[in-house]
Amino acid sequence: MAEKPLLLVVDDDPLISDALGYAFANDFDVVTSHSRPHCLRLLQQLRQAPLAALVDLGLPPLPHRPDEGFALIGDLLAVAPEMKIIVLSGQNDEDNARHARTLGAVDFVGKPCDPGQLLKMLKQAIAFNGGGASDPQHGGLLGDSLPMQRLRLQLGQYANLGFPVLIEGESGSGKDLVASQHLHQLTERRKQPFLAINCAAISPSLIEPTLFGHAKGAFTGATSARAGYFEEAGEGTLFLDEIGELPHDLQPKLLRVLENGEYQRVGETQTRVSKARIIAATNRDLRQEIKGGRFRADLYHRLSVFSVFVPPLREMGNDRLLLLDYFRQRYATQANCPPFALDAAAERLWLAYSFPGNVRELRNIVIRLTARCSGQSVGAEQVIAEFDASEPVDRNTLAAPAMSPTASGEQLQSALDHLHSAGQINLDTTLAGFERAYIDAALKIASGNVSHAARLLGINRTTLYNRMEIRQRS
Repeated sequence: MAEKPLLLVVDDDPLISDALGYAFANDFDVVTSHSRPHCLRLLQQLRQAPLAALVDLGLPPLPHRPDEGFALIGDLLAVAPEMKIIVLSGQNDEDNARHARTLGAVDFVGKPCDPGQLLKMLKQAIAFNGGGASDPQHGGLLGDSLPMQRLRLQLGQYANLGFPVLIEGESGSGKDLVASQHLHQLTERRKQPFLAINCAAISPSLIEPTLFGHAKGAFTGATSARAGYFEEAGEGTLFLDEIGELPHDLQPKLLRVLENGEYQRVGETQTRVSKARIIAATNRDLRQEIKGGRFRADLYHRLSVFSVFVPPLREMGNDRLLLLDYFRQRYATQANCPPFALDAAAERLWLAYSFPGNVRELRNIVIRLTARCSGQSVGAEQVIAEFDASEPVDRNTLAAPAMSPTASGEQLQSALDHLHSAGQINLDTTLAGFERAYIDAALKIASGNVSHAARLLGINRTTLYNRMEIRQRS
């Protein structure tokens, strides 16, 4: 018989956990937990990460607040980025639901619920597979924005070199895709193993033998000798995700491997040599971790021989539409249904939203809209309902149609008529707004260098200074 997928249920009410375990026993291998600390310990003991999870927000020691549940969503996705999480909670106000989805939950269901409907949602969630947006035409990374072009340029320079690479970026931005696709699959090492370990997902006592291996009898339960990831990776790639979580007492041993390739299995004195390429990733600011005494400065400098930054989605401009189309087509194909479409107002909101959960949040929104709005035109209010309530939505975006610089006379007249009717047309203000936006964009691209910004704008540096002074006075 085929092995059933693993489902994690986290709820502090044993009656609910037992009932869900019974209801879903035919379709899932169910494991249960009653709190965030217990759940994290349980994950370290499981043979593999659960494919899906049902998570209550109100967990001890704060059962009447959503804080522990919100934190657990982040913990679970740190362990298994592709885990499909559905929040099942009595704290089912709209703000909590929207924030849970922003953190990475694929959906939110209020208690009490119909087990049959919940089972349908679980099956639907795990049917949508694939996480990041990988595009062979763009070197494995989808996007035409300047930050993405800069990232691809850096990766092209570093990919085939054997030196360590440190990947930095916010949660949900796609650091794992950069490691597995661009820094391994698209390099000369692609025929060698790619092994990944999440430093936040393994018990501190087990990280060392997992990385370096152990001798028989090295510790309780070590009934035979075993190779570690450094040995099994051979001449391939070893990806150390969430490197900021690496225990402090293990950091000198990793530093030794980075310096000369040497390591020892736990319980052995024989020195072995690793030829694997090390890639590390973190969403923490390791410089601040160094200042706080939690991370070694010498290890940081060894890991960051080359350092790349995966940009957050809010800095990627129209790439948000490219990602929308990519995931929309992918999941419509998987579900064998026609894709949804955004109307003009919804599309403007999509471009204006900051996506604090980055690509993971965008992907999950597309999954939900594919499931609920297949073949339909999705409007502004439907899109707003998917966004995090704590992120302000500029409703003025709804009133002013976006204009392309190459718009036709008919399109321009239509836009002007719309603005006139809304009482929003003022030529001086509009032109000043365009000028301000262009200057701000040029200064951002030039990292504040006024001379460089002036060249980008095609004007004299003195003219740019004058424009900036006029703005400050006004």
